Formats: sequence, C-alpha cells, structure tokens
Amino acid sequence: MIPRALTIAGSDSGGGAGIQADLKTFASLGVHGMSAVTAITAQNTVGVVKIHDVPVDVIKAQIRVVMEDIGVDAVKTGMLHSEEIVIAVAEELKNVKSPLVVDPVMIAKSGAILLKPEAVEAVKREIIPIAKVITPNRREAEYLAETKIRSLDDVRKVARKLSELGPEAVIVKGGHMPIEGECIDLLYWNGFFKSFSGPYIESRTDHGTGCTFSSAIAAELAKGKGLIEALEVAKKFIIKSITFGLPVGKGHGPVNPMAWLENKAKMYDVLEEMDKAIKCLESSPHTPRIVPEVQMNLAMALPYATDQSEVAAVPGRIVNLGETVKASSAPRFGASKHVSRAVLALMKIDASFRSILNIRYSPEALKAAEDLGYSISYYDRAEEPEEIKKIEGATIPWGIRTAIEKAGRIVDIIYHLGDVGKEPMILVLGTSATNVVEKALKIAQRL
Repeated sequence: MIPRALTIAGSDSGGGAGIQADLKTFASLGVHGMSAVTAITAQNTVGVVKIHDVPVDVIKAQIRVVMEDIGVDAVKTGMLHSEEIVIAVAEELKNVKSPLVVDPVMIAKSGAILLKPEAVEAVKREIIPIAKVITPNRREAEYLAETKIRSLDDVRKVARKLSELGPEAVIVKGGHMPIEGECIDLLYWNGFFKSFSGPYIESRTDHGTGCTFSSAIAAELAKGKGLIEALEVAKKFIIKSITFGLPVGKGHGPVNPMAWLENKAKMYDVLEEMDKAIKCLESSPHTPRIVPEVQMNLAMALPYATDQSEVAAVPGRIVNLGETVKASSAPRFGASKHVSRAVLALMKIDASFRSILNIRYSPEALKAAEDLGYSISYYDRAEEPEEIKKIEGATIPWGIRTAIEKAGRIVDIIYHLGDVGKEPMILVLGTSATNVVEKALKIAQRL
C-alpha cells in the first residue's frame, strides 16, 4: 500500500501555501495526498485579499469520506479559520489512530490573520491535545503560550509550556529567530530537548515554509518513520525547498517542494552524463597532457544540489597512465569532497553551472584557453584570510567566490598558482560534465 496522508487546511489561490503546498510535498516524498479544504482564499505573493470559510458540514464530509474509503496513515492540519471549524475538525479526528501533525497557522507571510482570536482557545482546547506534534513558529508559539521569546532559553520555556496543553511533542521553528547564521528548530519530546540546525537562508521565496515543513513531517510519519527521523527529513526538505524557491510574483515567492523530487529523478541522468564525459577523456590521446600531479577529477551536481551527497565524482580520481588516462572507478554521488565543494560554491553564484574539472596548470594552457576565447579569472592562495584557512575545506569555495568577484561574472577558467605544499591548478567550469570536458580537451589539443 502506498502511504496516505490527509491535509485539512485552506486553499491558496497563488499555489504557494495551504493545501497546494501540502499536496506537492506529499507527492515529492512519495505519499498519496488527500485534502479537506477548510477555507478558500484569494491570495497571491503580496497578500491575502479574501477568505471564504467552507461550511462545516462540507469540511466534515470531506474528512469522513476519504477516511472511510481510502484510509489515512497521517493527518496534517493547517488553516482552521474559525472556532466552528476547529471544533468540527476535532470531532472528526478524535477517534483517528493515525499521527496528527498540527501547524497552528495564525498569520500569513503578508500579515493577514488566518486564525480568528476566538478560535485560538479552541485550537488549544480541541486540536493541540490530540496532536502527535505541533509545529509553531516563534510568533505562533509566543501567542499560544502567552510568553515572549527573546532567547533560546525562552524557546525551551515556551516549548515546555505548550507541551502542557497535551501534544506528544512540540517543535518550535527557528526561522524568525536566527542564531549566528543558523536556523535552530527546537524539539521538546518525552521530557527532553533536541535541536535541528540548518543554515539561515535569506530569501524572498519563502511563502509556504510552515505548510511545507509540517507536511513533510506528516509524509514521513505516514511512511512509518519515527518522529526524530521524520523531523530530520523535513528539515533537509525545507532547506532545499527554500534554497530553490520559485521567484514568481511581486512579493514573497513560494518555496519549491518539487526540488526534492526532481533531484531524485535526475540522478540517473547525471551519472549517464558523467559516464559519457569520462569516456571522452579516456579516449582522447590529448588528455594526458592536462593531468596534474595530484591527478584529475570531474564532478557534476544534481540541479538542486545543496550538499556533497548530491554531487557525482570519480572515486579515486582519473589517473594518468602515460599514453592514456583511466577513471579509477565508475562515478558515484558523494565520491569527492574537494571538487564537490567547488561545484556547490559555484552553484551558489549561478545554479546553471553544475560541473568542474581540474587540469594541470601551465602558462601555455592559459594561453590556449585565451586563444579559444574562454573567459579566465584567478585567485591567490596567499591572500586567503586566516579565518578561512582555519576551516577545513573552505579554501576552494573561497577561491571560486574570489575569482568570480574579480571577473564580475561567471567564467570558463579559474586558476591559482599554488602555495606551500599545494600544486598550481586550473579549474574548468561548465553547465554539464560533457560541456566541461569539451572545453578541457580543446585546451589539451592546442597544447
């Protein structure tokens, strides 16, 4: 049986939040999604213009019919606009055995009120006590607990206070209170705290963040995952969804729940592209001329890569055998830290540039690249700040950023002249593995 999840929430006509975000999240995580619409909103990326509540008998019927026929493995609630709706939903869910994720949606990104004041007490009284986990953001947690949050200690106090309302677990999201560049979501469960950290992402494509995060938790619970594992997946999922959000509209664009699925779908394509490019390197008689002393590696990232596990490279590198070169192994994801860091740094500047190949440095190789019309930039490792040197693996990303800043644009070639114990190197940049190899082999042929 495919896992089944039900969202009980409002409809967002702009497609960024509400049931639209929930159903995209369910689909992306391999779960069959069902919906009970509680309200119809007229909204876009700028604001909420109108809210029309669905009659409670229709809401109850939507829940009941899918439960009776299809069944459900997890339920998520979102926008429950009125006290009447809260009570009706609670009546339908009180005997449901499947885990319930409650996203206490109160205020839209635009500031529109999505939970009437009289409904707040009903949520605390009727919905929260039957929840597996509730997922308030800072503002919602403050409102529900009637306590201000100014520090991480305050978050702990509020989480404990909310747990007294009866949910099995409380996770207070940290997006509204970044700490030293980190977004820390704090879970309180069974008397213990656990934090889930990730980078704080400055973005205008963050509409639907809360809906997507809570739906990801529900999807993983529907698969039978434990709460901790579900939260870990949801954290990774929302980071990717925000990072690769959709820049549409004039206000806050929507997050992109489908980025997760598209990455999974493109894994075979990337490996096939890598294999094709490696064969070109191995079959060319010119390749040995551009292999450095540390040997060569080729990397290509998935379109929505955010970590090394999503960058394919050659384990053991591509080795110079004298008259030819040979890849030590078939390409696989997560195979190389160094080139992966370089590709990820490059994608942060321009996500369409997803591949890098390192080749031997020489003035002749640079001249060949220049003659071919390739754009070139460089960085000096001697200028690397001390604070960067202290961080393992930070040199290459710093070098790429520095070289591109010097050029004022993405380039084809970045080089450095080495340092103590470090070989000078040329990096060939491109949109795909074959694109990079084509550039490198043209340089090799000129040599």
